[in-house]
Amino acid sequence: MKILDNLWQVGGAEYTTVEDAAIYLIRFGDRAVLIDSGCGEEHDILVDNIAEILPAGIGIEYLFLTHCHYDHTGGAERVREQYGCQIVAHELDSVYLEKGDSTVTAATWYGAEMYPLKVDYQIKNRLETFDIGNGQLMAHHCPGHSPGSVVYLTNFGPSKVLFGQDVHGPLDPSFLSDRQDYHNSLMFMLNLEADILCEGHFGIYRGKETVKQFIKTYLYQHN
Repeated sequence: MKILDNLWQVGGAEYTTVEDAAIYLIRFGDRAVLIDSGCGEEHDILVDNIAEILPAGIGIEYLFLTHCHYDHTGGAERVREQYGCQIVAHELDSVYLEKGDSTVTAATWYGAEMYPLKVDYQIKNRLETFDIGNGQLMAHHCPGHSPGSVVYLTNFGPSKVLFGQDVHGPLDPSFLSDRQDYHNSLMFMLNLEADILCEGHFGIYRGKETVKQFIKTYLYQHN
């Protein structure tokens, strides 16, 4: 599904399998990136979806993981093998990916097992910026849902687009969720004034006020 010029949703419940969180593809000139990988159960469908959009010769440079949970990361190794991209995640979630912790990564919620996943680049700072092709992607550490949850922000012309997977939570002790961190992260996302929110399970929200209202819904629920 095309969201904007050079931005598409290529995976998720309606596009690959119901177990997958949303997977987004961004093209920055002659390079592209993916946001999350889904669980990997329908990898071939994901590859077909990408092939329909991405011209030959446009390489996928990075797979940016928003957090360690299986519905976002279970397919990461197959994506790396397919495209030769680097996997990026926050260091606080990377530890559970690299040791294959099926509890903290929520693989057990899906009746699955998380196999150890090597993370090529670990985000360590509150904000890190990646220059890709003719564009830029900013990674903001927004803990709460998991210790190393990250949201990504980029600009398409006048539109500020936020990839805020799992804005809705949930919070669970097995995820090492932290309610105060989650609250602070939602407040931070509100202040970003995004024009478009690409969420992990509830779709695309357009317009600053619509985005804010969606975030506020969960701010009030978890207050």
